[in-house]
Amino acid sequence: MKSLSVIVADDVDGIQDLVGHWLRDAGHLVTCVSTGQTASRLLKKQHFDLVITDIIMPDGDGLELILELKESQPSVRVLAISGGGRHIQAADCLKMARNLGAHGVLLKPFNREQFMEAIKLVSLDRGVDES
Repeated sequence: MKSLSVIVADDVDGIQDLVGHWLRDAGHLVTCVSTGQTASRLLKKQHFDLVITDIIMPDGDGLELILELKESQPSVRVLAISGGGRHIQAADCLKMARNLGAHGVLLKPFNREQFMEAIKLVSLDRGVDES
């Protein structure tokens, strides 16, 4: 798989660190942010091949980010991740993300193998596999 520029939007620092580490080890360029609004601002200034977004975050959730991307940058691939929230189940979050246009979804907690497989599937769907 070719190197991708990836933005990871998750309000949990530990998820950002772990996912960022896995992606960098695989040769990808990674930027991590804590809110959907921050991701949105960066996406207006810089091109990313892949957006990995949590669904439930303060200051702009992943669903808003997916909707914005579908409108402004439809070629950007989206992987939605979620562990749910206080009032909504994770499976429901991911179903909404898929319905809004996420190319892949992944339920938290996940391991490295599950995560990298999801990245591969989302990237293959885009046709960026060069192996």
